[in-house]
Amino acid sequence: MEQFDLNKEYGELHSHYPVAGGKPVIGITANFNEGNACLAEAYYASVLAAGGVPLLIPPYIERDALVDTLDAVDAVVLSGGADIDPRYMNEEPDYSLLHTINPKRDAQELLLVRLAVDRQLPILGICRGVQTLAAALGGGVHQDIYAALGDVLLNHDQSEERGVATHGVRIEKGTRLSQIFACDTLAVNTFHHQAVSRVPQGFVVSARATDGVIEAMEAVDGRSIMGVQWHPESFIMKDNNRCMLPLFNWVVSEATLYRRAKELHRSIISIDSHCDTPMLFADGYRLDERSDKALVDLHKMCEGALDAVVMVAYLKQEGRDAEALAAATRKADVILQAIADKVSCCNRFVALADTPDEVVALKKEGKRVIMRGIENGYAIGRDVANVERYRRMGVVYMTLCHNGDNDICDSARGNGEHGGLSSFGRSVVSEMNRVGMMVDLSHAAESTFYDVLELSSVPVVCSHSSCRALCNHPRNLTDEQLRAIAFKGGVVQVTMYSGFLVEKGEATLDDFMQHLLHAVEVAGIDHVGIGTDFDGDGCVVGCADASQLRNVTRELLRKGFLADDIRKIWGGNWLRVMREVQQAAQ
Repeated sequence: MEQFDLNKEYGELHSHYPVAGGKPVIGITANFNEGNACLAEAYYASVLAAGGVPLLIPPYIERDALVDTLDAVDAVVLSGGADIDPRYMNEEPDYSLLHTINPKRDAQELLLVRLAVDRQLPILGICRGVQTLAAALGGGVHQDIYAALGDVLLNHDQSEERGVATHGVRIEKGTRLSQIFACDTLAVNTFHHQAVSRVPQGFVVSARATDGVIEAMEAVDGRSIMGVQWHPESFIMKDNNRCMLPLFNWVVSEATLYRRAKELHRSIISIDSHCDTPMLFADGYRLDERSDKALVDLHKMCEGALDAVVMVAYLKQEGRDAEALAAATRKADVILQAIADKVSCCNRFVALADTPDEVVALKKEGKRVIMRGIENGYAIGRDVANVERYRRMGVVYMTLCHNGDNDICDSARGNGEHGGLSSFGRSVVSEMNRVGMMVDLSHAAESTFYDVLELSSVPVVCSHSSCRALCNHPRNLTDEQLRAIAFKGGVVQVTMYSGFLVEKGEATLDDFMQHLLHAVEVAGIDHVGIGTDFDGDGCVVGCADASQLRNVTRELLRKGFLADDIRKIWGGNWLRVMREVQQAAQ
């Protein structure tokens, strides 16, 4: 036996100052047999060879501990093992077909997958692991491939040693798997009699055996999730064969990016400047419950590392007679109070704020932040005194109009009634400057936009707008507008509303990033931010709700943005303008 020299190893470890914290932690689910949690050496050897730090996750379902575990890791590898119990997919089990079922693993890993997906953690499923992904996310699993698909099948349970490849798989072109291995076919080993029968929504089959059995699947909606039916970890144990290491390199690389984003979000303040979640309050919405309908709640904010959001009182542009205007003001009052009430119901975890200092202090306390805005100056009627009243209530900005001209100004979707700001509108902008309420020019006509820039004594914002150069929509900003708002010292918050990102089809995270990058290129890094328009029809494939906002950070890191630039985009620019507007107030 080779002697381990403890003193030598200890001394060498301290012969130089260690650079710690750089490697991502890869949680690996453990097998469970006769009361013992265990893990084959090949799994953690492969993770170590790829540059990750392996951490065994034993099969427990204590929920708080499981959440803390996922917060401590940067990716998850689902290891192989027992069969998946068909009852988890609402199927009656056929015990003549099933082998060993492990209820401890099933209960934990199905829950773990859902929680890990909520947190956008990279996931690699291996053998049973790919089946676990399918079962947890709404796909299907054959109880036995031979019974389900007939006798004309390959031998999917080889008798050769684990590090030997026994058959080939065809990799689908254009998939992430084809990029990882840079080939169309791959020789693999095989130890299974179950297999994925139906991939979940948002996934595609990325490899099949020659007999048609699904051998790999992957997410195509921006998530870093992949599963393979073979055992790639086994090869490294046979003569240090690294043919399958690209899979582990991939998950460690994704975990490294995830770790960098996670660490960055600890030190920055991330702000989404526009969401319409109050529109869902009538459906019994609660901030502290994870909603199936709302795209923003406290759970999703935590999962997506979102510190603060501006919830708006949205008012559809309707009649402008005295009765209709009074009704609009009453409605705005009710919505703004309802936002405060929702926050009050869970004030251990979240608080209202209307100044930059309050936002910073609440971040340090570990609380999420809700700010309030008004979408459509229709809310103030024809009474300019309402501007000060709303600012005293805590409103941080008001969008001058929505889809239609009002008494303040012309809308981008209006009829050019005033030729820009009305005389009343000019008094409104001046009053907003005086009381320290940000002027929001999203939805405004170009004539209104330039009138406000000329009149306002402080920088202005566009809380949720995108770039007309990339998508020719009247709600988007031209390059000239981007430069003009930057010259004034303001900020443009790029939005995720699909119709403002692409002229046809469903927008993706990549489409949003193109608008964000274009705005940075034209307006400059000090004048761009993010305003999703979540719950107002804003969302994109790859960033479908607040839980996925960390994906934006990962894309910014992937594209080479520095931490200080990301800090500006995610809230620094918005807080700067907010502070300037409030400090200039009389």
